[in-house]
Formats: sequence, structure tokens, C-alpha cells
Amino acid sequence: MSETSGTLAHRTADAVVTLTLDGAPLAGSEVVVEQTRHRFLFGCTGFDLVGHANGSAADAERAARNAELWEGLFNFATLPFYWGRFEPERGNPDTERLLKAARWFADRGHPVKGHPLAWHTVTADWLLDLDNEEIARAQVDRITREVSGFAGAIDMWDVINEVVIMPIFDKYDNGITRLCRDIGRIPMVRMVFDAAREANPSATLLLNDFDMSAAYECLIEGVLEAGIQIDVLGLQSHMHQGYWGEEKTEAILDRFSRYGLPIHFTETTILSGELMPPHIEDLNDHQVDSWPSTPEGEARQADEIERHYRTLVAHPSVEAITYWGMNDAGMWLGAPGGFVRADGTPKPSYDRLHHLVNDEWGTPPTTLATDADGRVRFTGFLGDYRITAAGRSVDLTLSEPGEAHVEAALTADDH
Repeated sequence: MSETSGTLAHRTADAVVTLTLDGAPLAGSEVVVEQTRHRFLFGCTGFDLVGHANGSAADAERAARNAELWEGLFNFATLPFYWGRFEPERGNPDTERLLKAARWFADRGHPVKGHPLAWHTVTADWLLDLDNEEIARAQVDRITREVSGFAGAIDMWDVINEVVIMPIFDKYDNGITRLCRDIGRIPMVRMVFDAAREANPSATLLLNDFDMSAAYECLIEGVLEAGIQIDVLGLQSHMHQGYWGEEKTEAILDRFSRYGLPIHFTETTILSGELMPPHIEDLNDHQVDSWPSTPEGEARQADEIERHYRTLVAHPSVEAITYWGMNDAGMWLGAPGGFVRADGTPKPSYDRLHHLVNDEWGTPPTTLATDADGRVRFTGFLGDYRITAAGRSVDLTLSEPGEAHVEAALTADDH
């Protein structure tokens, strides 16, 4: 990786690794150091790879290429659990297909988050046939089923989504808004978090919202004062109407970091085409026949992606960034917000983020030398590393920032 500035000291370790070979220090030898995984979660939706993971993609060759591009940037996946699509017919959930997809990511070392367990949008229509007590029972049962059934493959969940607007949502009638209006926001949050916590006590549970106003702060404060345990705060950043800029982003981070909880930027979008008009309040209201990516927009997007990621990685409260779609072909609202064009070719933003994640913030295979005592020194982002020398290798993890002293024995390379 390139030289680390002080602003990233919380992300890096200064490693002093003492290497031994057959019990003796490996003195004065060339070694190759490579980072194999970031601790920081560089995430993206994995919706488009569900078919690939199940062997059911319509175009297997293109799906395999998409998977390769995805893994070139990301190490953390979000999979879709929208109730209305996951269980459109009560008692017939899409468990097998999503579980296979989750295991596909997990087997490759990518942690997975499920999104969302409770949300008023894209919820199950059959809830409207139930009274509020029955809706509550169905919601709790649904959470218990998913969180326990997917444990081990998915151990992180957006438990409830967009609670600020939930009881006053008026676009259409739905069971979750009915229930939240009846019992209130904080009892609703308590109900769903209690169910998720009981189903998998070791899971990481998020409260997620797009509302960056004081209303979300009031909700968070009420939830915490009520004694409800929130593991992570989720902040959405769909920038269809223009990049926020560093000042706004940093102000939001400062406001929400005061709760002392880790922050995930859960849903990020930055466009490479025409911006959505500023007068539109609900992004879903912007419906166009065609929304192309443009050369000028792609150059702008690459710059804004870099600025946004640098801002977030520099803030110590941020532990994850999830981009909301890699490919334009599957983007929400049909917007040109992906890193890859609809024809499958990478945009400049792909190359820009690839350089940041894998080169500037990562350690590609780098040749170094041990000293007379078998020690090799390097500075790297927190995460997993492999050191190779003399046909042997050893894996190690840098888990805490600052100076790290590690003793490692090279073994026969089975990789």
C-alpha cells in the first residue's frame, strides 16, 4: 500500500513479523507480503448474483463475469429479503434459493447481510387480511424463521427499515404501517429487535434509515433510552439528485457518531448520468423511459466515488460501505448508478475504486526482506495477510491499529 497518512491511522497497523522456517529465524531472505482480505467491509448488493449462485442464470458466461467483477471490488454482500417477494404466498418462502446464495458468498469468505426483516414497502400483501395482533405475530414469526434458519450463512441483518416514516407512510395501505401506527415506533423497534436477538444472539443487528434529519436522531435516542440494544446504525445515501460533498457527509457522520455505535453506510448510489431533478421528494416518483450513463457523467461519478469513499474510510466510526448495485442493468429506478455499464463493461468508477481498495488501501504482492533476526516490517490496512518465502507460506491477521508484533512459522504451502 502507499504511505499511510495520519487520517488513516485507525485503519492500519505497523507490523513487525518475526518469521521462522523449520524452527529457525528466516534471516536475510526475500519474502512476499500480500493482503488477502480487508477488515473494513467494502460491500455491495448481491441481488444480481443469486441466479449465478444457484446455477440458474439466463446467461451463465455473463453471470460468471459479473461475479468476477464483484469480487474484484467487494468483500461483503447484502441479499434481498423483501417480504412481499420472499414470501408472496403465505407459508411458501424463498428460503432454499436465498440460502444457497448466502452460502455461495460465505464460502468465498464474504460476510452476508440480509435486508430487511421488517419494512412497510414491498411487504407481504396477505398481511392486509390480518388484524394488527395477527400481523405482529406473523412479523415476529417471520423474523424468527429467517434469523435462525440462515444463522451461520447470514449473521447480520437490517432488522427494520425506515421507521421514521413507517407509521405515516401513505403511498398505499400495508400491514406494517398499520401495525406501527397502532403500537408506535419504539414498541415496533423493540418487538422486531427482541425477536431477532432471541433467534440468533450472536447476530449483528442494524437499525436502518434514509432520513438524515433530526427525526432519525430522535428515534435513535428514544430507542436507546428504552434500553433496546442496537449493534450498528445504518445510514442510507442514495445520491440520485447529486453528490452530498465532504462537508455534508462529515456533518452527518459527526451527528450520528455521537451515539458511540458503529456506522454502516448501508445504501450508497452516485450517478454517472443526468441527475434527478431537485424538486422530487420521493425518489420513487421519478419514472423515465431511459436513463443512460454518459461519458461526462462517468468522469464525474469516478471523482465523486473516490471522494465519498475517502471521506467515509477516514472516519473512525464507519465500519462498512454498501453500494446499492454494481451493474446499471439491475439498478434501483433504472438509474445509471453502477460501477459497470448495462453492457457489462466497467466504468471509470470501477477502476478508481479498484485502485483504492486493492492498491492504495490494500497490499498487492510486495517483495520485502527480513533482517538478521528474521523480522519483516510493513504497514497495512487491518485484515488478513499471507507471507510467502522459500516455497512456504503463513497466514496472519492484523486486527488492531498501531504497532503489531507477530511471530509466524512458515509451513508447506497448500494454497
